[in-house]
Amino acid sequence: QVQLVESGGGLVQPGGSLRLSCAASGFAFSLYGMSWYRQAPGKERELVASITSTDRSTTYADSVKGRFTISRDDAKNTVYLQMNDLKPEDTAVYYCRAVYRFSGRNYWGQGTQVTVSS
Repeated sequence: QVQLVESGGGLVQPGGSLRLSCAASGFAFSLYGMSWYRQAPGKERELVASITSTDRSTTYADSVKGRFTISRDDAKNTVYLQMNDLKPEDTAVYYCRAVYRFSGRNYWGQGTQVTVSS
């Protein structure tokens, strides 16, 4: 069955770093664009970063540009989000999402909590 399992979240001090991973199974990972979203308490879910399945081009929310990096390893069916210089406003549940490049079919992970606090 289809699974997207996020890991790597936790509590970190402002200025610190975390690396999130999202391990995929049950579908043809290399044919899916991958994205990271986040949702803070009381706020809507927002797109953080995405990477295509073709040329691996990336896009980022303005709020994370220069601090976050999305990457993928198709051999491991995994997408990563390297987060540096974390700020309290980065606190949220982070979700990965897979979108099939030939249709709108998509899958979500269950989320991993990231808390940035001193």
